[in-house]
Amino acid sequence: MTTEVKPSTRERLLEAAATLTYRDGVGIGVEALCKAAGVSKRSLYQLFESKDELLAVSLEERSSAFVAGLLPAAGDGRSPRERILHVFERLELQAGMPEFHGCRYLAVQIELKDQAHPASQVAHKIKANLTAFFRAEADQGGASDPDLLARQLILVFDGASARAGIGADSLTGLVAPTVVTLLDAAGMR
Repeated sequence: MTTEVKPSTRERLLEAAATLTYRDGVGIGVEALCKAAGVSKRSLYQLFESKDELLAVSLEERSSAFVAGLLPAAGDGRSPRERILHVFERLELQAGMPEFHGCRYLAVQIELKDQAHPASQVAHKIKANLTAFFRAEADQGGASDPDLLARQLILVFDGASARAGIGADSLTGLVAPTVVTLLDAAGMR
């Protein structure tokens, strides 16, 4: 006989925060979060100092899945150029899913505008790590200006993610050639 482990109140709140804020934005109310999680407001405030903290923790806990869904495995034998292209291939694949609403970390930063907000700080760190990945690969691949290339790549990533997330554009046949042009111009191997 198998017993199913029921998610804890904390886990249900974190899942509700991740799902609802990604779908509806960070302005989602405490009532809606608690209703979706099947918990009382009292439970939320016993576990988290505020809705802001709940959102920040939710984003932090989703970061490893975000990274795993985008970045190639370390030491996978591919060239730095191929490793960068892998990220954009993954983005294109994710953007084709009906539930795709863009990069959750970019959306949080845009919606909150307050860089001191705990969730904005988490989002900023995650995006800075992606930029650092691009910079390290650009350096490894012999780019003429790794810093500039990393900034250009994150710009393409965020722009492509945002446009696909709002349904303004399909990334198929658009994002990879754009990235290849940048990599070629930077002399990436």
